Amino acid sequence: MPRNKTIILLSVGHACVDVYQGAVASLVPFFVAERAYSYAAVSGVVLAASLLSSVAQPLFGVLTDRWAMPWLLPVSTILGGFGIALSCMSGSYALTLTFVAVSGVGVAAYHPESARVARLVSEGSHTAMGWFSLGGNLGFATAPLMVTAVVASGGLRLAPLFVVPALVGSVLCLPVLRALEKTARGGPGAAAGAGVDDKVSFVKLSLAVVCRSIVFTGLSTFLSLYVQQRTGGGTAAGTAALFVLYLGGAVGSLLGGRLAGRWDRVVVAGWSYLITVAAVAGVVFVPGPAVYVCVMLTSTGLYVPFSLQVTLGQDYLPSRVGTASGITLGLTVSIGGLVSPLIGRVADATSLRTALTPLIVMPALSWLLFRTLPEPTAPKSVAAPRTGGRADAGLTPARDQG
Repeated sequence: MPRNKTIILLSVGHACVDVYQGAVASLVPFFVAERAYSYAAVSGVVLAASLLSSVAQPLFGVLTDRWAMPWLLPVSTILGGFGIALSCMSGSYALTLTFVAVSGVGVAAYHPESARVARLVSEGSHTAMGWFSLGGNLGFATAPLMVTAVVASGGLRLAPLFVVPALVGSVLCLPVLRALEKTARGGPGAAAGAGVDDKVSFVKLSLAVVCRSIVFTGLSTFLSLYVQQRTGGGTAAGTAALFVLYLGGAVGSLLGGRLAGRWDRVVVAGWSYLITVAAVAGVVFVPGPAVYVCVMLTSTGLYVPFSLQVTLGQDYLPSRVGTASGITLGLTVSIGGLVSPLIGRVADATSLRTALTPLIVMPALSWLLFRTLPEPTAPKSVAAPRTGGRADAGLTPARDQG
């Protein structure tokens, strides 16, 4: 199968999984309206999905480092979809938490293995990995539209329709799995030499990703309310700001891959974070409609490094590609999300502007950390995947052909 076609299939499949990450938060108003859940109760639902998913991803990464498990792609997609659908159909709060947690486990199982497979089939192309990441961003952004279209039409009783993206995503995985099997039968087997793990650089990279996550999660949570305050435009103004935030993420994902084809990933990510410092300051302090421009620049700046950080993490831990993917895609995001309640408490005690002001420092910290990171340059082969046995480890990028 041509590389571009495979990446497109993986990207769409990525969207079909990540739509369920965004669906949980999007269901909160409907849980409150139809089941009379308290704010504490719905917070527990969101936490059950996001925290479990993020913490479990490194665990699945460890497993995929030991055994190649491409079959996880369709299976985890199905788990994600059916978990969300069943959570809406169950009347019990305990069952709702359980099914949401099942969906979170499905999302967690998908990402480390899908990132490993995408790295294999992309042959290290930064542009191709950018397209793969774009799929997840679009899936997350589509979630509110999907939930509103389904639930607003007939309430939670129409929840079985939520399994449609999961079914589509699992079917799209099948041609990729067949291509991997053919490559495995005719391929050279394991990579010759996995390289040496650079744990210090990986820890620094992870800290930079945590700082990025704090900014994006904080803005995602409070941007709508803040823009309403700043512009006086009501709910529509806040919704428009969130749309711009998601749109900028899509632009940044593609732009990051293109820029990394011309300059080092570390350089591109570092400059992106430096520009983002000014953009976040604009979001916090610039009045009027100009705030939308600052939101777009902030989102683009935060997403230019997104896929680059995943491949950098894999290069810093070449013998633990799944673990690296699980941490950069999962655990660091969870840690960033834990700061949102603190932002809320500061906002309650002072003002939302005061609570958001410290976010300006976060991309600056990411920039400082990237200044200490090396760009992995040692050429290593990208192995053909095996469908069983130990996973291939030596998966460092080839020259970008995307």
